[in-house]
Amino acid sequence: MSTIPDYINPRTGNTWPVSTPRWCAEDDGGYVNLIPGEGLVPSDINQNVTSLWRYAKAIRLPKMAYSSMGEGWTPLVPSAWQGREILMKMDFLMPSGSYKDRGVAVMLNYLKQTCVTEILEDSSGNAGSSVATYGAFLGFDSQIFVPANAPEAKQKQMAVLGADVIAVAGTRDDVAAAAYAETGTRFYAGHNLQPYFLEGTKTLAFEIWEQCGFEVPDAIVTPMGQGGNVIGCHIGFNELLNAGTIDRIPRIYGIQAENAAPYYAAWASGSNVPVDIDAKPTIADGIASSKPVRLAEVLAAVRETEGALIAVSEEEICDALQSLAAGGFFVEPTTAAGAAGLSRLIVDGSIGSDDRVVLVLTGSGLKAVDNIVKALRV
Repeated sequence: MSTIPDYINPRTGNTWPVSTPRWCAEDDGGYVNLIPGEGLVPSDINQNVTSLWRYAKAIRLPKMAYSSMGEGWTPLVPSAWQGREILMKMDFLMPSGSYKDRGVAVMLNYLKQTCVTEILEDSSGNAGSSVATYGAFLGFDSQIFVPANAPEAKQKQMAVLGADVIAVAGTRDDVAAAAYAETGTRFYAGHNLQPYFLEGTKTLAFEIWEQCGFEVPDAIVTPMGQGGNVIGCHIGFNELLNAGTIDRIPRIYGIQAENAAPYYAAWASGSNVPVDIDAKPTIADGIASSKPVRLAEVLAAVRETEGALIAVSEEEICDALQSLAAGGFFVEPTTAAGAAGLSRLIVDGSIGSDDRVVLVLTGSGLKAVDNIVKALRV
C-alpha cells in the first residue's frame, strides 16, 4: 500500500496528518490537497476485484479496509463520433448513476475510518445523490443542500435514500453559502473541497490506462463543473508517470456549458485568478457554476497536458444529446456537453484523425428524463 499522505495547503506549503479529517486549511481557510502519491505498476492491481478498489494499493486510506458497492471498473466501449472512432468511458453506470461515485466512495470510506458519523454536503444533484447513496450504505447521517430548481428526480433519489434534503432558492453559490453556514454542526463532506474525493476520481486515469492495454490515449474529453475528472485524471496519470509505468500524459480537455463557465472564462482570458461571469441557467445543470473552487489545479491540468477548456452553447448540448441517444447512449444533458466539446475539437483540428480519444460519459439520462424530453421535443 502507498504511504499514507498528509494534507497540504497548496498556497502555503503547510501540512497536517490525515488522521484528523479536514476540508479546509487551518492557516488560511482555503481548500487542502493530498501530497502527491507514488502511483502503481501493473503488478499492484488486484485482478480479482472488479471495482475501482482493484487499485487499492494506490488509494491512500489510513487503513487497508473499505466497503464497496462495486463502483468503478466501468466499460470502455468502442464507438463513433463525427464519423471517426472513439472510446466511450461509461461512468454513468455507477450505483447512484454518475461518475461522482468514484470520489464519494473513497471520501466516505475515509471519513468512516476517521470516525465521522454526521456529514453535510452541497450539490447541484449528482454529488448529492452519490453522498445519499454511500451515506446510507456506510451508515452516515447525511444532510444535503441543493438548488430549489435541481432536477426533481435527483432530489427524490436523495430523500428516498434517507438524506435530509434542504432546497435553497437562488444560485448554486447561494446553495454553497447556505451549506457553509452549517459547517459548525456536522462535518462538511463537500466534494469540491475534501481531497479524498479526488483520491477517488484519479482512478479514472488508472482504468483508462489499464483498459487501453496499459497504454494511454492521446486525448481525454470530459464535461466539467468544478473539474473533478479533469483534476483526477491529471493526478492519476501523473502518478503513473512518476511510477515509470507510462512515458506521457494524454491531453485533457474540460468542457463547460457556455451559460455558466467560470473556468473557461479564466482560461480564455489567460488569467490565473477567477474572472467574474454572469451565470445563466443551463440545461447542463450538473456542471453549472459561477465561481471556480480549484482554478489552479484545473488550469495546471489542461496547460501541462497541452489540452484546453471549451464552453459550448445550449444548442450544441442539445444536438449532442440527440446524437448520443441515436447511438444508444442515454445520458443526461450535462454529459452531452462533453460530446459537444468533442465535436468542436474534431472540427477545429485540435483532435486529429489518428488520435485515440476517450469521451467520459458522466451521468445517466434516467436522472433527467423530463429535461431530456423537453430538450429533444419527444
